[in-house]
Amino acid sequence: MTLTAAGLPALKSAPPTEFGGPGDQWSPESLLAAAIASCFILTFRALARASRLPWTNLGCSVEATLERVESVAHFTRVVTRATLTVPDGTSTVLCERVLNKAEEGCLVANSLRAKRELQMEIVKATVDSPESEPA
Repeated sequence: MTLTAAGLPALKSAPPTEFGGPGDQWSPESLLAAAIASCFILTFRALARASRLPWTNLGCSVEATLERVESVAHFTRVVTRATLTVPDGTSTVLCERVLNKAEEGCLVANSLRAKRELQMEIVKATVDSPESEPA
């Protein structure tokens, strides 16, 4: 099937391999996990800017667990793994606070009834050039 929306490129979608799909296209389940990751990153960017948190990179992956409970399939757990790279000397407490606020403020994840977990890694790196927010 092809998903379309005004002004956006078409996107092929199919069931995941777990439900008999080919496994080579976006599925509703993978799209949901991607939406959570995207929402988390965009929320983080806004909060980092407001908190004046310098950062150079944010990697994010989301694992959403789908289970059958009382004969109904739904997401029961969402784990967001974030790796934040900041200049050496940046406050770890501030990094953790902004990452936690980003997870708590994610509209997409807030719309789910699944249990949520944030796993974070903060990497401090020497920066040779002036600090600036990535594009």
